[in-house]
Amino acid sequence: MDSINKAFLGKRLKRDLFNSHGVFIAPARTVLNEEQLAIIDKHGIQLDSLYIQEETRSSNVQSRMDTSAAYVRELFDKARYTKQVPLLEIREEIIPIIQQVVSGTTDIHELFASLQSKDDYTYRHNVAVGVLSTLIGRWLGMPESELAQLTLAATLHDIGKLKIPHDLLVKPDRLTTEEFELVKKHTIFGYEMIKETVGATHMQAVVALQHHERQDGSGYPLALRGDQIAPLSRIVAIADIFHAMTSERPYRKAAPFYHTLQEMNTHTFGELEPHVCRIFIDRMMQSTLSHEVVLTDGRRGTIILIHRHDPLRPLISIDDVFIDLSKDSTLKIVSVAPKKH
Repeated sequence: MDSINKAFLGKRLKRDLFNSHGVFIAPARTVLNEEQLAIIDKHGIQLDSLYIQEETRSSNVQSRMDTSAAYVRELFDKARYTKQVPLLEIREEIIPIIQQVVSGTTDIHELFASLQSKDDYTYRHNVAVGVLSTLIGRWLGMPESELAQLTLAATLHDIGKLKIPHDLLVKPDRLTTEEFELVKKHTIFGYEMIKETVGATHMQAVVALQHHERQDGSGYPLALRGDQIAPLSRIVAIADIFHAMTSERPYRKAAPFYHTLQEMNTHTFGELEPHVCRIFIDRMMQSTLSHEVVLTDGRRGTIILIHRHDPLRPLISIDDVFIDLSKDSTLKIVSVAPKKH
């Protein structure tokens, strides 16, 4: 993004915006996206704090995610009746918030906590997968144009669930075989809905179709393998799995952060794309530096070094004694606690 006002991406206008000739440009409370900033640039307007709604204590990562999830709920509830993908609203209201949160993230664990579903998994999951996929895209060094495509595709990945009975999506017990077969069709429904949406791209439809496909052919709906799966779909699959596993669901508890990474690591050379998954695990573990951990022998220590070759088995400090888990197979991490301050 090449904009003189790019620092204001995702910010909200405090008041109506006019150019120097009095021409109306944008209304108050607009969340600024890339297209709007480009228009503002063309009119020669240099934004400053006078135009932007002041940040408050409540406008932190958690509140942004809560606001986005609530808005997705509103959009999806409306879309159930209109049968239309709310592409414009998502692009203008949700995507700028996701981009701003990702670009401003300095503490992955703070972000991770904000993504955890409360009682709104169906809606928060779309935002969370958008955030996590965008993070992965940045870690992979994607160009901005491709990253923007990934963010929107990831946020739309489960849009097909609008055609699944809501009772099934929130059922407190495990689904029957027949119910699960119906839920699996959300991938096909999403593909069809996005393909019929003006302004959507073919790749966004493909991600909706393929995000449950797996590298070894064990996924659905087409049991695709390896390179048959689009690169963006492989990224969204990893984000989707991580958030699903670490979220509280009616029929199971959320899996702990470290346990989830361990589980994903076991599937790195089977179900999941190896390169993307290893980068994801490495970056997530890098975020645990200085965090306290509990080991299998009950001792507590602090992570002081993440090994590039074996990120899940870091160097631990316990009372000035160093334990290298990459060399000690008798000990494992049970849990990771918040960073000590």
